[in-house]
Amino acid sequence: KRTGKVGFCVGLVLLSLWSPCYGELTLNSVPLAPARGPSRGGPPRQGGYGWGPARSRRSWVWNQFFVLEEYTGDEPLYVGKLHSDMDRGDGQVTYVLSGEGAPSIFTIDPNTGDIHATKRLDREAQAYYTLRAQARDRASARPVEPESQFVVKVQDINDNEPRFLDGPYAASVPEMSPMGTSVVTVVATDADDPTYGNSARVVYSILQGQPYFSVEPKTGLIRTALADMDRESRDQYLLVIQAKDMVGQMGGLSGTTSVTVTLSDVNDNPPHFYRKSYQYLVPESAPLASLVAKVKAVDSDLGSNADVDYSILDGDPLGMFRIVTDRETQEGLLTLQKVLDYEARPSYTLTVEVTNRYVDPRFVALGPFSDRATVRLLVKNVDEPPVFSSDLAKMAVSEAVDVGTSVGRVSALDPDSTNSPVRYSIDRNTDLERYFHIDGSTGELRTARLLDRELVSLHNITVTASESLDPSQVGTSVVLISVTDVNDNAPAFAIDYQPFVCENARSGQVIETISAVDRDEPQTGHRFLFSLLSPGDGATANFTLRDNQDNTASVLTRRAGFLRRERPLHLLPVLISDAGPPALSSTGTLSVRVCACDADGGRSLCGEESSLLRAAGLSPAALLSILACLLLLLGLGLLVATARRRRRNPFTLDDDRDVRENIVRYDDEGGGEEDTEAFDMAALRHLNATRDGEGAGTRRYDNAPELLAPPPPPPAPDNTVFREFILSRLLEADLDSAAPPYDSLQTYAFEGSGSAAESLSSLESPSSESEHAYDFLTEWGADFGKLADLYGHSDGTFLLDCLLV
Repeated sequence: KRTGKVGFCVGLVLLSLWSPCYGELTLNSVPLAPARGPSRGGPPRQGGYGWGPARSRRSWVWNQFFVLEEYTGDEPLYVGKLHSDMDRGDGQVTYVLSGEGAPSIFTIDPNTGDIHATKRLDREAQAYYTLRAQARDRASARPVEPESQFVVKVQDINDNEPRFLDGPYAASVPEMSPMGTSVVTVVATDADDPTYGNSARVVYSILQGQPYFSVEPKTGLIRTALADMDRESRDQYLLVIQAKDMVGQMGGLSGTTSVTVTLSDVNDNPPHFYRKSYQYLVPESAPLASLVAKVKAVDSDLGSNADVDYSILDGDPLGMFRIVTDRETQEGLLTLQKVLDYEARPSYTLTVEVTNRYVDPRFVALGPFSDRATVRLLVKNVDEPPVFSSDLAKMAVSEAVDVGTSVGRVSALDPDSTNSPVRYSIDRNTDLERYFHIDGSTGELRTARLLDRELVSLHNITVTASESLDPSQVGTSVVLISVTDVNDNAPAFAIDYQPFVCENARSGQVIETISAVDRDEPQTGHRFLFSLLSPGDGATANFTLRDNQDNTASVLTRRAGFLRRERPLHLLPVLISDAGPPALSSTGTLSVRVCACDADGGRSLCGEESSLLRAAGLSPAALLSILACLLLLLGLGLLVATARRRRRNPFTLDDDRDVRENIVRYDDEGGGEEDTEAFDMAALRHLNATRDGEGAGTRRYDNAPELLAPPPPPPAPDNTVFREFILSRLLEADLDSAAPPYDSLQTYAFEGSGSAAESLSSLESPSSESEHAYDFLTEWGADFGKLADLYGHSDGTFLLDCLLV
């Protein structure tokens, strides 16, 4: 490659040297800009820059030089020559070059005007350079020619291979596509000059991927080269595409890229079952909507092209089963729609068909897009509970029947081939009051107690039937027993009426309209009759009763004017009868009060209440207000009393009332009465008074002082009190046989110098030389026997001191 480039460059240089007008820029005495073209031998032009008379051009004027890129020779590359007509060859003219690349890339010989390139040029980096040339007088540095601008163009060589800037490529084409289907277009670019030679003219070819695909040499369009490529056989192809410049000729440069072509799926495969026959065992006790079988059809296609639907074509005329498609697994799920019965039909043979949900019309000719299979279902016999002839039985019985009357009968049978006898019973949770009884063998229902329609009009009970051979098999049925009505309730007033009559009432005035109710419900409806009984007080002389023929009656006055002072209350007994049969009646009494009324007929004072209020001179509303005020005052008084009681008796902690003994330790001879300051002697000084106040047989040795009252001054010592207290404690200790031997008695009365009694301590006793007789210890009883024995053999002074302490 380098040899070819050097040869080409040498050829161009020789050509420039051989040609009289290539590579030489001649500067004339006339401006170069106005020159329109070559002029050889023409008339002289006038004008110029003042350097002499105008003269004709003797050579061509060039504004462009050419230089080859990528020149790698040892010597600078000759580009061209600058020459001025003012140059006589005597060295008086010097040449200056400026502009792009001068003098780093392009240099000029100031004496000869020769231009050389000192560096390797790259057309792809910069395609041309704009330079300016000028001829100057060497001595004065004045320009002898105007400055001329020219271009050095870098000539291209084939030094760049084609590149696929968008590669590698990925494309897809539907499977089963016809030959010549477009797949993708690949594009390669060449950095060389597309306007010069064939360096940038690219052709495409396929290196890998035949015979499945082809590529157009000029456009790079990839097409399918085979028809009906099957995705299920092979779904992906890797192509290698080459782009070569120089129109693919020898010596051209090339580049490659890869193209991954994936065949997309079309619905060109029908579904088919794994197996043509399936068999399942289904228990006859299977619940409704339960899954009894699964079938699976496969489709080699993908996505929605593999969606299938299942259907039952034959073998299920009663609609016992239903088949649906599982959208996740595309399985056919066969579910139960009706209850199975082994005794009625032990097996079912179904013909199931699977079809594609979406069929492509282009591939219908490939065959039917469906398949069929046989599903055999064997019903397994299981021990079933008894079955009632009806799940809901309705019966009716009169509320007047006697206990033991037959109400009706239920019937149940064992549906199994064994036909086991059944036993009937009533679920007592539905008959808590035990109104009915059922015969366990026959299923006959009878009343077990008297019925009352007004109490319970409808009994909803559950009857069970269990097999005698297997009591765990239980069937149930609901029995609704309606209690029919008989006329066993007399009518009565609908409400508690409070009629009144005004003192100024007119004769024939309606004072009350009454109605009646009856707990019975006759089929023809109620018909009540009202009549007024004549009591002994002659009330019927003042009032009368009118039956309105609509189960109501009106009470009317027989005369005008009533006086409540004479008779404030009238009693009217009313007889109410129903239509039966048999007809029942009851008597109700209306208490008609005589009232003082206003002009509009509104009552103000009635009966006995008028005399009480008249005596007080108050109306009923005023009396109620006074009572409310009294109750309010009473409540406020109770609150005040409670608050005062709490203020007088403040809360006292139990710790303040807790009286405990003070333990005082004496290590030396006491100081007399002063030693008792730490002990509250008030309890002992008031012992007799306390005991007398509490009654006989009660002893109390402590007394809590009053919390608020100041303590009384201590009284004078009373030896009798203390002596009695000590002796009583000694007596208790002697009589207590269970007391431990280490009990001790402590007394602090009048110890020390201020005490009338002598000291019992051994601290002031004479030395051990003094002797005492302790024979009296043997007289104190068995409890002191061991002490007497010990003291009899040794000095017992210390032991006696310990005993006394």
